[in-house]
Amino acid sequence: MPSIGASGRRVTVRYRRVQLPLVGRKDNKKGGARPPMPVVVPDSVVAHDYAMRTQFHAKSGDGVRMSKQPFGPHQMPEVLNALAASHVDLVEPLPSEYQQAAPRITSPTEAMQWINARYMLKPLTRHALYVFESVDAIDPAYETLAVGLLNGDTDSAGLPRYDAVLGGLISYWDETSGDLIVRPVVGWGGAGTRADIDRNAQRLLARLLASILAAQGAVGLHSAERPVAVAGDKRECPHCAFAAVDKRAAYCPKCGMRLSR
Repeated sequence: MPSIGASGRRVTVRYRRVQLPLVGRKDNKKGGARPPMPVVVPDSVVAHDYAMRTQFHAKSGDGVRMSKQPFGPHQMPEVLNALAASHVDLVEPLPSEYQQAAPRITSPTEAMQWINARYMLKPLTRHALYVFESVDAIDPAYETLAVGLLNGDTDSAGLPRYDAVLGGLISYWDETSGDLIVRPVVGWGGAGTRADIDRNAQRLLARLLASILAAQGAVGLHSAERPVAVAGDKRECPHCAFAAVDKRAAYCPKCGMRLSR
């Protein structure tokens, strides 16, 4: 580019373009790239914890031996109505096609059988069976359950809150004498705890036992072990057509009629 100097002479000044290297810019001539910066491992890691604690509890008392006449499983809701704060449902033993039903989500086959057998029940009754069967307080193959809400409230979906106490009467037919054995049961639980629930449950269990002893047909206390179901043949009861689920059963779990060997 021409310019005029101090002496009046014309001077030509030439400029040279110089390209400066930029950080992170790829050098096309050399075909390489700057090495990545090393990653520094921190001394500690921020952990986000997730947890859920669900507790189910149940209490059961000694059974009461009842004579066959006049008391039967269908009279249990009448005894429970005086203590229950809700409608009382009667749940009979499961038939043989549901002998593997269990409320365990880790076993899809057992869970689907349990849902198919229980989905028609009311939410409160279904939750009570979920609690009692989860802690093995009831044998659904042998025993009949009359259950209702004894203390506490339910939510908008009809399910009991964690501090609500469910309870009722459980019956089965004694294999030795053929008499009906009725025992009280209470249960509660969920995502929460409270100190006085156990005390209230113990008080309600005592009231349930007293109501059984006061019922017509009560003979006395019975402390024999509960029966254990064993899957076997599918004999049908000649009286109510209930399919027996235990090859050792001498009496029908549903109506109490003696089965032929």
